[in-house]
Amino acid sequence: MAVMSTLIERLDAIDTAPGVAELRAHSYDLLRLKDGASVVDVGCGSGRAVAELAERGAVPIGIDPSEQMLDIARTRWPALEFRRATAEALPLPDEAVSGYRADKVFHEIADPAAALGEARRVLAPGGRIVLLGQDWDAIIIDSADPETTRALVHARADTITNPRSARAYRNMLLASGFHDVTVEARTPIITDELMLPMLTGLVAAAGDKLDRARAEAWLDEQTTQARTGRLMVAIPLFIAAASRP
Repeated sequence: MAVMSTLIERLDAIDTAPGVAELRAHSYDLLRLKDGASVVDVGCGSGRAVAELAERGAVPIGIDPSEQMLDIARTRWPALEFRRATAEALPLPDEAVSGYRADKVFHEIADPAAALGEARRVLAPGGRIVLLGQDWDAIIIDSADPETTRALVHARADTITNPRSARAYRNMLLASGFHDVTVEARTPIITDELMLPMLTGLVAAAGDKLDRARAEAWLDEQTTQARTGRLMVAIPLFIAAASRP
């Protein structure tokens, strides 16, 4: 339970960062929802986006495979609807919603074509889909040891089901029959200790693929930079939007 509380605190800190909040708002704009329109937020987590969509006048449904996350969402926003399901099997009838949103979800999906097939099924004709996600194989970190940085970033990407899914959004949407596809790139820059857990995760993911002393020296460097205001991490994000025919 303590681990889950720590995770939620970390996610809340990220979600409320100014740049992240602005990006979320932009994703809502791309959905082009009219007042009272139904929308599904896939991979809703603790439900912040579902609540914000409701504040905009939409009728949202939050979907997540984690019952723990859904318990938190239901506690925070008891008046809103949340259901447990995966992106590949949405508990919705055909053409049920006007909008589909998935934020940092597709990198965990082994079969994105199946998930997009479900998105197309539940979207009404003319409905909008918006995908957001980071490219795990392209994270940029300033370090005096770029070779170790590259090795750690790639090692972490190798532990993720579909680490380069975000750069493939455009082609995936086109292959699934969506049209009016647009893709934007944003690169948030983080310069404080908020990123330390992620950097620690890079070292942990490398395991025995990298010399332990070398990895720990790199992490010591990054920790010092974070605590002295010199950290520089940039994470390429892609935002894709399209319409269902």
